Amino acid sequence: MIDSRQSEDGSTIRRRRSCLVCQHRFTTFERLEEVPLLVVKRSGERVPFDRSKVIAGLVAAAKARPVEDAQLQDLATAVEEELRLRGGDVPSSEIGRVVLDRLRELDVVAAVRFASVYKEFDDLADFERELSELTRTVLTKATEPKRQ
Repeated sequence: MIDSRQSEDGSTIRRRRSCLVCQHRFTTFERLEEVPLLVVKRSGERVPFDRSKVIAGLVAAAKARPVEDAQLQDLATAVEEELRLRGGDVPSSEIGRVVLDRLRELDVVAAVRFASVYKEFDDLADFERELSELTRTVLTKATEPKRQ
């Protein structure tokens, strides 16, 4: 190997090499191989993770809210990265929980909308319970000392 450089986005490594026999120079590119992220559905079926489904749920929950598309894209990317770091198969319920936790930080109304679908709300009591939990979470965070 003569030279090695990482691409600007960090996704590949470019290496200049030389043949030990004929001294011919050539370039190779190395990429990380992603392990597929599988979602375990309630039925037990395993399907590949589909980021577009997360984004579609976020867009529906944030409709007519002051949330930018870029923020939803970033949230979906962060969710996918968190799930990949955990490794292995991920239950669909866990994906919903992670999305909900992150969405609460972005927009509480969108989070309640998302929760109504994710948690399958049936009546007003379900909304009240979610609002109580949300209020408790917000108050807890407001009283925590700020880290510097």
